[in-house]
Amino acid sequence: MIKLFITDLDGCITHPFETPDWESISEIRSLNQKSKEEEHIPKLTICSGRPFPYVEAVGQWLGVELPMVFESGGGIYDIMTNEISWNPHFDQQAKEAVAELKDWMENVLIKNYKGTYPEFAKYTDAGLVNPDPSKVQLMHEEILSYVPKHYPMFEVHATDVSVNVILKKSNKGVGIEHLCAALGLKLDEVAYIGDSSGDIPALKIVGRSFAPENAKTFVKEVADHVTAEATKGVLETYQMLIRDNKNG
Repeated sequence: MIKLFITDLDGCITHPFETPDWESISEIRSLNQKSKEEEHIPKLTICSGRPFPYVEAVGQWLGVELPMVFESGGGIYDIMTNEISWNPHFDQQAKEAVAELKDWMENVLIKNYKGTYPEFAKYTDAGLVNPDPSKVQLMHEEILSYVPKHYPMFEVHATDVSVNVILKKSNKGVGIEHLCAALGLKLDEVAYIGDSSGDIPALKIVGRSFAPENAKTFVKEVADHVTAEATKGVLETYQMLIRDNKNG
C-alpha cells in the first residue's frame, strides 16, 4: 500500500512561467484533504529542486501538512512546526564551494546570457533560471565542462528552464530517504512523480515511480508509469494510487 505520494513541482504541479492549472490543483488539494480521514488515500508532500520559499508557498496551495523536501535534498521543511532541518552533508567545505560556484555563475554565465537570474533564496546549491530553453542548454554545457573538474563533490542537473548544481549527497533520492526516515515510512510505501534528470535518483528508490508525458524521454524510461502532461498527470497519478490502494 502506498501511504505517501510525493510530487516534483516544475514540470509536474506546474509548467514554469505559465499560469497554473488551478482546476487540477484544486482537485489534488481536495484529495490530500480527504487523506486525513480515508486511509486508502495517500498523504501528499513535495520534493523539489526549488528553494524553500517557493516550495513552502506551493505546499500551502496543496494543503500539505507533512514535511517537504526543497533544494533537491538540501533541506526538509516542517510546515506544522515551521522548522527546517538541513542535510548533514552540507558542511563548511560544501558551503564555501557553493559560494564560489555562485560567484562563478554571476561573473561568467549570468552576464553572458540575457534573461538569466540566480535562484536567489538557495542555500545548499547553486541554480540558474532562464525561460529560454536554448540558453539553458548552452549554460548547462558550460557548467558540465566546469563543475566536475573543479568541484567533484557536486553533480549537475537541468530542466528546460533551469540548471542546478547540487551536492552529490544531497540529491532527491537522499532527500526522500531522509524524509521517509523522519516519517517512519519504508521506501516501498512511497510513490514519486518527476520529469527531469534530477528526479531520477528519487524515481529509482521509491515503491512506485511516475513521469508526466512532458518528461524527458530518459526519465520516462526509468519510471514505472507515464501519465498525462504536468498537473493533469499528477492528478491522474494520485487517482491511480487511490484506486490501487482501495483494490488492494
